[in-house]
Amino acid sequence: MIDTLPLSECNKISTMPNTELINTPQTPTPENNPIILELDNVSISYTPEKIAVNQVSANIYDKSITAIMGPSGCGKSTLLRAINRMHDLYKGIIVTGNIIIAGENINNSHPMNVRRKAGMVFQQPNPFPTISIAENVVAGYKLNGLRLKRSEKEEIIETSLRNVGLWNEVKDSLQKKGAFLSGGQQQRLCIARALALRPEILLMDEPTSALDPIATNRIEELLLELKKEIAIVIVTHNMGQAARISDRSMFMYLGELVEYDITEKMFTNPTHKRTEQYLSGNFG
Repeated sequence: MIDTLPLSECNKISTMPNTELINTPQTPTPENNPIILELDNVSISYTPEKIAVNQVSANIYDKSITAIMGPSGCGKSTLLRAINRMHDLYKGIIVTGNIIIAGENINNSHPMNVRRKAGMVFQQPNPFPTISIAENVVAGYKLNGLRLKRSEKEEIIETSLRNVGLWNEVKDSLQKKGAFLSGGQQQRLCIARALALRPEILLMDEPTSALDPIATNRIEELLLELKKEIAIVIVTHNMGQAARISDRSMFMYLGELVEYDITEKMFTNPTHKRTEQYLSGNFG
């Protein structure tokens, strides 16, 4: 579901002092990771009166995990979905500003090409129910009209499932439907499906909120391994999760990016009072 803001809250956005906002981390990035994603003055609105994201700018770094935090309705998921042009699927949503993935402005690319570069994993595990586990992994190729040789297909299936730690669990059940799997396995299958297209960045919208603690821990361990090869941006309400796995964190409030910094620094010494209040549980 797309985040929305009531008009009363949207009106507050315009009165927020811009001097409180920062757009890039203030400390050097670990290992000098290159920038993989640039958000340049991105705004998203449903109507002129209903602004969900207001002038967000940030640089996201490769081979790292960036968490987007904030209370419900602050624009987290709306911003995430703009990165792979999911809003193109809905009428009336206006996205302005520039979103640049690996040096290419997504406005200059076909949406399907953008979605190959920016894979998406949603809150609820959503394997395609009518096709097999194996076919789920390579479904993106069919949706994009890309043909695979049998040997290529088999290699992609095995590699993708190995990358999410699922191969040994399902290698003898590849022709069964995805519904055969547990919730945590289904979510790892969805991650494998996203990774199969070899994206530049993996977008995750509350990927563990529907899972039990054991499955959540398994996904978190997986993401820490995956970040060695790919950039990950994760929307999460779980501050503990952000603290455990993210390298950098963004805090959004009423559609604005309030603070963006190295996670450890933000959690131990936030720059802005509003961030401190959120992290201490005073609202949210």
